[in-house]
Amino acid sequence: MIDDFQGKTAVLTGAGSGFGLECARIGAQRGMRLVLVDVQRDALDAAAAEAQAAGCEVLARRVDVSDAAQMEQLARDVHERFGAPHFVFNNAGVGSGGLVWENTVADWQWVLGVNLWGVIHGVRLFTPMMLAAARSDPAWRGHIVNTASMAGLLNPPNMGVYNVTKHAVVSLSETLYHDLSLVTDQLGASVLCPYFVPTGITMSERNRPQGMHGEQPSPSQRISAAMTAKAVASGKVSAQDVAHKVFGAVAAGQFYIYSHPQALGNVQSRMEDIVHARNPADPFAERPQVGEQLRAALRGG
Repeated sequence: MIDDFQGKTAVLTGAGSGFGLECARIGAQRGMRLVLVDVQRDALDAAAAEAQAAGCEVLARRVDVSDAAQMEQLARDVHERFGAPHFVFNNAGVGSGGLVWENTVADWQWVLGVNLWGVIHGVRLFTPMMLAAARSDPAWRGHIVNTASMAGLLNPPNMGVYNVTKHAVVSLSETLYHDLSLVTDQLGASVLCPYFVPTGITMSERNRPQGMHGEQPSPSQRISAAMTAKAVASGKVSAQDVAHKVFGAVAAGQFYIYSHPQALGNVQSRMEDIVHARNPADPFAERPQVGEQLRAALRGG
């Protein structure tokens, strides 16, 4: 946990929009030094200019978080400029939908690359330098937050690739928490599991790398994109609200961070199905009209 953010260094991926941008704004308000990372140059430049105007010391880097070499260079740049960061927010992510057998190899590579490998690189590169800082200073404190999703605790249909990546991030984060507890009391970890929150993730296709474009979207992918966009746009919890929850969790040493705790009833039902070896329950039991709409659309009815 971190009880005082003044003068501390934060590394934020996906910093050009959504949770990353809002956490950058809170970090600026609290006097942090910011390392802003995004793949979209215009959004990154705007975020950096805003932070600098607020009086922050900023290091901005355009990085594809799925690329090991680019992330390794980022880690070197951060260490050279600021030393070990105190707060690492492995947050960059992209959305993807469709029936799981209809996703192309390009779909899998892109979404796994950003959502999972981006987190893996952040953990493998920054954790060792943070642990070294902790060993050299008993008063040093740090924290890592990885962005997963409620889709990492549930399995909404027609979102298979995304679900797979977010379940993996939850598992990685829980394991990181336990592994850290074996070796230090100075460095903690959290996992962020937001539900439908307006960010920029429904427009992820704008940042798909050249050479990784799949075929034209299948009907199921178009249906998923439309339904997700509608759900996200109707969200009542803002990215700023979630960013405040992230900082609260870092200060309190809280592991699980939820944007919509009311959705945990579905998680409990899923866990009970697992414990009792029941077949997975209807994910639309509480909203049957949504399930009927999706089935009709997919079956052409």
